[in-house]
Amino acid sequence: MDTDLFFWILSRVSGLASFAALSISLLSGLALRTAVLDWLGNNRTMRSLHEFTALLWIPLGLLHLATLLLDRTARISVLDLIVPFRAPYGTLAIGLGTLALEIFIVVAVTGWLRRRMETRTWQSIHRLSYLGFAMLFLHAVLGGSDFSDPVVSALTWSVAAALGLLTMARVVWGRLPA
Repeated sequence: MDTDLFFWILSRVSGLASFAALSISLLSGLALRTAVLDWLGNNRTMRSLHEFTALLWIPLGLLHLATLLLDRTARISVLDLIVPFRAPYGTLAIGLGTLALEIFIVVAVTGWLRRRMETRTWQSIHRLSYLGFAMLFLHAVLGGSDFSDPVVSALTWSVAAALGLLTMARVVWGRLPA
Protein backbone atom coordinates (compact mmCIF):
# COMPACT_ATOMS: atom_id res chain seq x y z
CA MET A 1 0.00 0.00 0.00
CA ASP A 2 1.45 3.38 -0.95
CA THR A 3 1.41 6.29 1.50
CA ASP A 4 -1.27 8.29 -0.34
CA LEU A 5 -3.67 5.35 -0.23
CA PHE A 6 -2.87 4.84 3.46
CA PHE A 7 -3.57 8.52 4.25
CA TRP A 8 -6.73 8.45 2.14
CA ILE A 9 -8.05 5.42 4.05
CA LEU A 10 -7.01 6.86 7.42
CA SER A 11 -8.69 10.15 6.53
CA ARG A 12 -11.96 8.36 5.71
CA VAL A 13 -11.87 6.23 8.88
CA SER A 14 -10.99 9.14 11.16
CA GLY A 15 -13.64 11.34 9.52
CA LEU A 16 -16.32 8.71 10.02
CA ALA A 17 -15.18 8.07 13.60
CA SER A 18 -15.23 11.79 14.38
CA PHE A 19 -18.71 12.05 12.85
CA ALA A 20 -19.84 9.11 15.01
CA ALA A 21 -18.43 10.70 18.19
CA LEU A 22 -20.13 14.02 17.45
CA SER A 23 -23.38 12.23 16.63
CA ILE A 24 -23.35 10.34 19.92
CA SER A 25 -22.46 13.54 21.75
CA LEU A 26 -25.41 15.40 20.25
CA LEU A 27 -27.82 12.49 20.77
CA SER A 28 -26.79 12.03 24.41
CA GLY A 29 -26.91 15.80 24.99
CA LEU A 30 -30.46 15.93 23.69
CA ALA A 31 -31.33 12.82 25.68
CA LEU A 32 -30.33 14.67 28.85
CA ARG A 33 -33.11 17.19 28.36
CA THR A 34 -35.89 15.35 26.52
CA ALA A 35 -36.41 12.20 28.63
CA VAL A 36 -37.14 10.34 25.36
CA LEU A 37 -34.13 8.09 25.87
CA ASP A 38 -34.39 7.62 29.63
CA TRP A 39 -34.61 3.86 29.10
CA LEU A 40 -30.95 3.91 27.92
CA GLY A 41 -29.58 5.10 31.24
CA ASN A 42 -29.82 7.66 33.99
CA ASN A 43 -28.74 11.29 33.70
CA ARG A 44 -25.27 10.57 35.08
CA THR A 45 -24.68 7.92 32.40
CA MET A 46 -25.96 10.18 29.61
CA ARG A 47 -23.88 13.11 30.87
CA SER A 48 -20.75 10.95 31.01
CA LEU A 49 -21.40 9.68 27.49
CA HIS A 50 -22.04 13.23 26.26
CA GLU A 51 -18.89 14.64 27.84
CA PHE A 52 -16.69 11.73 26.73
CA THR A 53 -17.79 11.85 23.11
CA ALA A 54 -17.65 15.66 23.12
CA LEU A 55 -13.93 15.25 23.77
CA LEU A 56 -13.41 12.14 21.66
CA TRP A 57 -14.22 13.87 18.37
CA ILE A 58 -11.29 16.27 18.81
CA PRO A 59 -8.36 13.84 18.33
CA LEU A 60 -10.34 11.98 15.66
CA GLY A 61 -11.08 15.23 13.84
CA LEU A 62 -7.44 16.33 14.12
CA LEU A 63 -6.36 12.99 12.65
CA HIS A 64 -8.85 13.51 9.80
CA LEU A 65 -7.37 16.94 9.06
CA ALA A 66 -3.75 15.81 9.40
CA THR A 67 -4.22 12.90 7.02
CA LEU A 68 -5.92 15.18 4.48
CA LEU A 69 -2.87 17.44 4.61
CA LEU A 70 -0.51 14.48 4.22
CA ASP A 71 -2.44 12.90 1.33
CA ARG A 72 -0.94 14.43 -1.82
CA THR A 73 -3.95 13.49 -3.94
CA ALA A 74 -6.31 15.43 -1.66
CA ARG A 75 -4.52 18.71 -2.45
CA ILE A 76 -5.77 20.31 0.76
CA SER A 77 -3.69 23.07 2.33
CA VAL A 78 -3.66 24.36 5.89
CA LEU A 79 -5.39 27.51 4.64
CA ASP A 80 -8.20 25.38 3.17
CA LEU A 81 -8.81 24.00 6.66
CA ILE A 82 -9.10 27.49 8.13
CA VAL A 83 -10.76 29.57 5.39
CA PRO A 84 -14.09 28.11 4.24
CA PHE A 85 -14.89 27.59 0.54
CA ARG A 86 -11.28 27.99 -0.58
CA ALA A 87 -10.45 24.40 -1.58
CA PRO A 88 -9.67 23.81 -5.28
CA TYR A 89 -12.31 21.05 -5.59
CA GLY A 90 -15.37 20.06 -3.60
CA THR A 91 -15.51 23.69 -2.55
CA LEU A 92 -18.99 23.53 -1.01
CA ALA A 93 -18.47 20.22 0.80
CA ILE A 94 -15.03 21.11 2.15
CA GLY A 95 -16.17 24.64 3.03
CA LEU A 96 -19.09 23.26 5.05
CA GLY A 97 -16.67 20.92 6.82
CA THR A 98 -14.43 23.87 7.66
CA LEU A 99 -17.36 25.88 9.04
CA ALA A 100 -18.59 22.89 11.05
CA LEU A 101 -15.11 22.43 12.51
CA GLU A 102 -14.96 26.08 13.54
CA ILE A 103 -18.42 25.92 15.15
CA PHE A 104 -17.56 22.76 17.09
CA ILE A 105 -14.27 24.30 18.26
CA VAL A 106 -16.19 27.30 19.65
CA VAL A 107 -18.72 24.99 21.32
CA ALA A 108 -15.95 22.83 22.83
CA VAL A 109 -13.95 25.79 24.13
CA THR A 110 -17.02 27.43 25.66
CA GLY A 111 -17.96 24.05 27.17
CA TRP A 112 -14.68 24.13 29.07
CA LEU A 113 -15.34 27.75 30.09
CA ARG A 114 -18.98 27.14 31.03
CA ARG A 115 -18.57 27.99 34.70
CA ARG A 116 -17.06 31.37 33.80
CA MET A 117 -19.89 32.35 31.44
CA GLU A 118 -23.45 33.50 31.89
CA THR A 119 -25.81 30.56 31.50
CA ARG A 120 -27.82 32.12 28.65
CA THR A 121 -24.69 33.01 26.71
CA TRP A 122 -23.31 29.50 27.11
CA GLN A 123 -26.64 27.95 26.09
CA SER A 124 -26.85 30.12 22.98
CA ILE A 125 -23.35 29.14 21.91
CA HIS A 126 -23.99 25.48 22.79
CA ARG A 127 -27.09 25.49 20.54
CA LEU A 128 -24.80 26.24 17.60
CA SER A 129 -24.13 22.49 17.72
CA TYR A 130 -27.35 21.98 15.73
CA LEU A 131 -26.05 24.21 12.96
CA GLY A 132 -22.61 22.62 13.18
CA PHE A 133 -24.09 19.15 12.84
CA ALA A 134 -26.22 20.19 9.86
CA MET A 135 -23.07 21.51 8.15
CA LEU A 136 -21.10 18.40 9.11
CA PHE A 137 -23.88 16.18 7.75
CA LEU A 138 -23.88 18.07 4.44
CA HIS A 139 -20.08 17.92 4.37
CA ALA A 140 -20.28 14.16 4.73
CA VAL A 141 -23.08 13.67 2.22
CA LEU A 142 -21.64 16.00 -0.43
CA GLY A 143 -17.97 15.17 -0.02
CA GLY A 144 -17.79 11.75 1.55
CA SER A 145 -16.81 9.02 -0.85
CA ASP A 146 -18.05 6.46 1.66
CA PHE A 147 -21.73 7.21 1.00
CA SER A 148 -21.76 4.71 -1.81
CA ASP A 149 -21.63 2.10 0.97
CA PRO A 150 -25.24 1.39 2.01
CA VAL A 151 -24.28 0.76 5.64
CA VAL A 152 -22.49 4.11 6.01
CA SER A 153 -25.30 5.90 4.23
CA ALA A 154 -28.01 4.23 6.33
CA LEU A 155 -26.21 4.97 9.61
CA THR A 156 -25.62 8.61 8.71
CA TRP A 157 -29.19 9.23 7.62
CA SER A 158 -30.46 7.37 10.72
CA VAL A 159 -28.43 9.60 13.01
CA ALA A 160 -29.77 12.70 11.26
CA ALA A 161 -33.34 11.39 11.60
CA ALA A 162 -32.83 10.55 15.30
CA LEU A 163 -31.44 14.02 15.96
CA GLY A 164 -34.40 15.52 14.13
CA LEU A 165 -36.88 13.48 16.18
CA LEU A 166 -35.18 14.30 19.47
CA THR A 167 -35.09 17.97 18.54
CA MET A 168 -38.81 17.86 17.80
CA ALA A 169 -39.43 16.12 21.13
CA ARG A 170 -37.55 18.89 22.87
CA VAL A 171 -39.53 21.55 21.03
CA VAL A 172 -42.86 19.85 21.81
CA TRP A 173 -42.20 18.88 25.44
CA GLY A 174 -39.75 21.61 26.31
CA ARG A 175 -36.54 21.43 28.25
CA LEU A 176 -36.58 19.15 31.22
CA PRO A 177 -34.77 20.19 34.42
CA ALA A 178 -31.16 19.09 34.80
